[in-house]
Amino acid sequence: MHRAFSSSKWLSSALRTAEQTPSLELPLFLCPNLAHRQLGSQLIRSQAARAPSTWRAQHRSLHVDTTARQAQAATTTQPTGMPDTTDVAKPIRKLPAQCTGCGALSQTSHSDQPGYYDLGRKAVRTYVGLEQPKVRDRRQEEREEDEVFRKSIRSVDLAELEKLGVDVDDIAPTLAPALAGEPETKQQPTPVKAPLCDRCHMLVHHQTGVSIYHPTIDSIRDTLSESPYKYNHVYHILDAADFPMSILPQIHSLLDLMPLRSKNRRSRAGKYFHGQKTEMSFIITRSDLLAPTKPQVDRLVPYLREVLRDALGRSGSDLRLGNIRCVSARRSWWTKELKEDIWKRGGAGWMVGKVNVGKSQLFEAVFPKGRMDWDPSGHQIKIDMHSKDEQSAAPEKDSAPPTEDVDDGLIAKLEADGVDELSLLPPAPAETQYPEMPIVSDLPGTTASPIRVPFGNGKGELIDLPGVERTGLEKYVQEEHQKSLVMRSRIVPEQMVLKQGQSLLLGGLIRLTPRVPGPIVLTYAFTPIKPHTTNTEKAIAIQAQTSELNVESIAAPGTGETIKHAGSFELKWDVTRERAGPITAKAAVGIKVDRLPYRVLATDILIEGVGWVEVVAQVRTRELYEQRPVAADPAPDSNPKEELSALEQLEAVSDGPKKRPAPRREHQNQQPQGEPNWPVIDVFSPEGKFIASRRPMNGWLLNKPKVTAASQKSRPRKSMKGAKKLEKKRKREQAAAGAA
Repeated sequence: MHRAFSSSKWLSSALRTAEQTPSLELPLFLCPNLAHRQLGSQLIRSQAARAPSTWRAQHRSLHVDTTARQAQAATTTQPTGMPDTTDVAKPIRKLPAQCTGCGALSQTSHSDQPGYYDLGRKAVRTYVGLEQPKVRDRRQEEREEDEVFRKSIRSVDLAELEKLGVDVDDIAPTLAPALAGEPETKQQPTPVKAPLCDRCHMLVHHQTGVSIYHPTIDSIRDTLSESPYKYNHVYHILDAADFPMSILPQIHSLLDLMPLRSKNRRSRAGKYFHGQKTEMSFIITRSDLLAPTKPQVDRLVPYLREVLRDALGRSGSDLRLGNIRCVSARRSWWTKELKEDIWKRGGAGWMVGKVNVGKSQLFEAVFPKGRMDWDPSGHQIKIDMHSKDEQSAAPEKDSAPPTEDVDDGLIAKLEADGVDELSLLPPAPAETQYPEMPIVSDLPGTTASPIRVPFGNGKGELIDLPGVERTGLEKYVQEEHQKSLVMRSRIVPEQMVLKQGQSLLLGGLIRLTPRVPGPIVLTYAFTPIKPHTTNTEKAIAIQAQTSELNVESIAAPGTGETIKHAGSFELKWDVTRERAGPITAKAAVGIKVDRLPYRVLATDILIEGVGWVEVVAQVRTRELYEQRPVAADPAPDSNPKEELSALEQLEAVSDGPKKRPAPRREHQNQQPQGEPNWPVIDVFSPEGKFIASRRPMNGWLLNKPKVTAASQKSRPRKSMKGAKKLEKKRKREQAAAGAA
């Protein structure tokens, strides 16, 4: 029935707004097969339930074609039960298969999920051709000046110009178009840029959005296994703010990567898994947060390598770890070298890491743009960049609405557009010199699906994968303060002193309390959260949200009930040589550390995704290595004679009570030899999570505040105490002389 109407209008009328889309356990933008099957089933149900006399308003579906979008824009509710047949503008192009900002597959049915395009948006309607873009005449002033010049030239006699000494032959090329009266060339309209999905549009212009479903490490492995390249390289992105908490443990074994090379010279240089060779490098992003200059960060590479060894566990001590790079996309530190490495390797480069470690920002900085003129050699392995289904596309269906095989026909049409229903890796887009890059946002989990961008005329491609979920400290922070957890620039901390009975609070959320008894502790908070020192009892009340003090807190309501002990961390790294200054310097006093009567100990307390707190304490050497009893001595009995022998009791009676010997101590519980008495600091956080420690980086020495003339204190005024005494003495002498 209604055979006169096109299939697009039938599809638009079949998807009625009254029907509800069944709930899914998996997000549609990560599972194309489920989305396509759902849409086909929905069409079958809609066709069976649709009444002939009822035509609904426009509705939206996943991956509808351009004719369906045209029907959606034109179809309106009619009282007579018939669709509107008014002529409308025909679309000239389809929506992009993926959003270039987040990588989600384009869809027009679920407005609360990534990849959703609102067909009422002006940018979307302009892109598909339903509206004409406004051509901005940027050269209007130049054209007006050219017209004034033409009119002036036409009114001037060339013979008069020759009399004035003007070489007419020299300016003839310039005057020829004006004298000939050639029409003015019209400015070509600028190409229409592919629009972003609604979620990316809100992130870019309004900084608001919802995080996506974070993939697991197993889904990342399955995506890597679908690589069309024989040679792959995984760039494991680590964040410098909480390094090495952003590392994925056992990543080389979980992703079937080549094992990290050991120090043995006979270790294998490569290994193939299922006909593919996949290597890995560690990239530490945002390294400008560690020190103010690039040479200072370069000197930290040996330290970062040792910290990474500690994070890798027992096997880390035997690894080479020569594949570490510190980069900063913001300041272009080592990005050019990394870009050249990606270009030389070719094949597939995969950006793998946790959320908010800077993958998308690094992606734009290291992608090799503008190299499509590269000429591959004759021995270059050629690999098809697109899916196999795109080559053997199914023929287009008849415009009449399908009756029995709606599901299969629709999926075949979608596969013809380059979407493989069984693939986790989306199809590669057409290669351009300067492609659109993924958007950069502070929202955890901005990238929704793998984003493939080819380069080098088929030499390779760079793939940005969604980030693996962290433990989620932002869940316990107020919504308006969640963005303050991200360290955007280098922190110059303030030195804060913790005496006995004091604690350090970070935003009322995390508390650091030195153990009593213990030395005075210095703390330096390299975090965007504002630190605050106070009495330990007050700090406990503020963190538990039971205090009435006016102290700023970013903790969400109810967080105080979740506070638990996150761990006791020992200050067991000796930084005396770095902190002692000229006393231990060879060019100055040159005293060895072993001869000093004190030690300076430190550690770094890491807060996942936020930053770190450097904790330093100075202790006496004899107290550090002093053997202390674990338990107190038992209280002496009221009758000490029972503990003495008969001879000792007789001597005690004869000599009197003054010579009574002390009771013996047969056993004394002491600490084992060589185990120092390290200072300890306790940390409390929500659920007892998000906290770790590492060997100190001495960030305070690298990020000290600059000493300027304004910051220096002026010379103190000379004391007048002595002068006043002399003045009084002189007056007394004068008074005495006058009285005489």
